Amino acid sequence: MMRISDTVKHLLIINVLMFIGTLTIGGGTLFYDWFAMHFPKNEAFQPWQIFTHMFMHGGPSHILFNMFALWMFGTPVEHFLGAKKFLFLYLSAGLGAVALQVGYYYVDFYSAYQGIADLGMSNELLRKIVSIDASEGQFIKGELLSRQMLPILNEYGFNANAITDANFKALFDMNVIARSTMVGASGCLMGVLAAFGLMNPNAELMLIFLPIPIKAKYFIPGIIILDLISGLTGQSFFSPSNTAYMAHVGGAVTGFLIMWYWKRSQFKKNRWDL
Repeated sequence: MMRISDTVKHLLIINVLMFIGTLTIGGGTLFYDWFAMHFPKNEAFQPWQIFTHMFMHGGPSHILFNMFALWMFGTPVEHFLGAKKFLFLYLSAGLGAVALQVGYYYVDFYSAYQGIADLGMSNELLRKIVSIDASEGQFIKGELLSRQMLPILNEYGFNANAITDANFKALFDMNVIARSTMVGASGCLMGVLAAFGLMNPNAELMLIFLPIPIKAKYFIPGIIILDLISGLTGQSFFSPSNTAYMAHVGGAVTGFLIMWYWKRSQFKKNRWDL
């Protein structure tokens, strides 16, 4: 068995410490609100979340699965690339993941915005509304949003009667998007997985619940395609329905492009010019 590499070991430790912080600091919410990635239109968003969300996880099974994947695929990739290149690949894949996922959210957000464009709400008022916590358990409820909106509208001198049912639906959709959070190392790991596939295209991989060996050059593109379909359609194949599928795609594409460039550059450097 290959000895765990140093950077992978340190990443494991950081992820575990951040998970302990999530469970113990602020009753399970304060630490999460500080370091999870919030939609930039939400008042809870802070710039450092672009990085810190990569080390946060939503539950025991989430972190266990991701850390197992980090150990399994990260160790051989780091041994192949070296610590500096591996860390660059890992963090870049995480940034690519958040960029694509947030960009996808922005498309939905501004599509919904068209439904309230005629209201003339100020950016500050809109930011207050889309940041309202109207959740009850796992669901966001329209009546809770409506109830909490009223004092904010009054504070800004906005006539609540001007909001039609269609306007409210648009505000509700925007609130759902703006209240979404993103955590986990999955985007980073998809980048590492893509790099592993370029290193070892004929390595045989399999899913836990489908123990059929499939070569990496088929397995990894298949996983990425399924994530893309899930992100576009909302149809979940293997992951929970609240998975940030576009983050998986963004991380995988970023990792693939970086590894492809490095392999191409290495070939050019080492070839013989006759």
